[in-house]
Amino acid sequence: MSSENRPCYSAWTDEPEAYSIRCMNMMADETQEDYVTLDMVRSYDLEYDEEGMLIDAKEPQGYLTSEAAKLVKINSWLNSNAEEMMEGIDCIIFPGGKDISPTLRYEEQPWNGIEEEADFSAERDVSDYLLMSYCIDHDIPMLAICRGMQMLSVISGAKIIEDLPVWFEEQGVEYHDEHRDPEKKDLVPHSVNILAEDSLLYEIVGQKTLAGCPSWHHQAVGDVSGTRLTVVAEAITDGLPVIEGVERQDRTFCMGLQFHPEVAVGKVLNQEANAGDFLDYETAMSFFEALIEAGKEGQEAEEEQKEQVAAAA
Repeated sequence: MSSENRPCYSAWTDEPEAYSIRCMNMMADETQEDYVTLDMVRSYDLEYDEEGMLIDAKEPQGYLTSEAAKLVKINSWLNSNAEEMMEGIDCIIFPGGKDISPTLRYEEQPWNGIEEEADFSAERDVSDYLLMSYCIDHDIPMLAICRGMQMLSVISGAKIIEDLPVWFEEQGVEYHDEHRDPEKKDLVPHSVNILAEDSLLYEIVGQKTLAGCPSWHHQAVGDVSGTRLTVVAEAITDGLPVIEGVERQDRTFCMGLQFHPEVAVGKVLNQEANAGDFLDYETAMSFFEALIEAGKEGQEAEEEQKEQVAAAA
């Protein structure tokens, strides 16, 4: 694959017109890459209709049934078209989106029962789980944003906080909606602390604190103990830490961010009035530039290895 005109690939989403996805397209233009969304990855253990919707695999609220989720978790990418989908692709973004089916978690959790938050896409859950598990197993550089970070955590066996307002109330702490505008009109900015200088995150940004990180989520990553994840960033919110960055440090480039750097880029390019409240353009772009560079290096290393094998034959 040539280093010129290399597309910036993203996992499939059922919300192509979402604001964050439009910002992702603008970000790709800034790196002089095309932003290409892959097709849905499908499990061969599940049945789909002609429009790609799952058959007899969803609860009334839209999330995966326990039986369907178990098949996905047990067989992972091995019984899917994930390998075919990733052929020739050297890095990938998993963007934000809807809540993840609670049945997909390592320790299955019941649905939280919050009707106004019942926003699921079982098809995307299956697609993301299969594609991401393939990328982890094959050490393909990935940047997982918001929902993407939560999916990385789910695959890794971490626990998920079902609803931040409820969680803060359970801790006896008053919550002030620092992670999502309760009216859902715009993303909100908050600071994120980077916890260790030996992290990929610190290597990319070279700062201990990131101001104005764009945020839009009501769930969060909880306990990661017993997993291969390392927590590399957090936001102290009303006195409590909320995880904002995780890494699989046993992989070349496997990073999850709870915030949306692409939105900070989009706000600058759109010349939005509140762009100055958010992460600066150069820092926001650095995440995507680092991912693309990691993909190029991986591809070059693979091509060099192939040449060495051919020369030795």
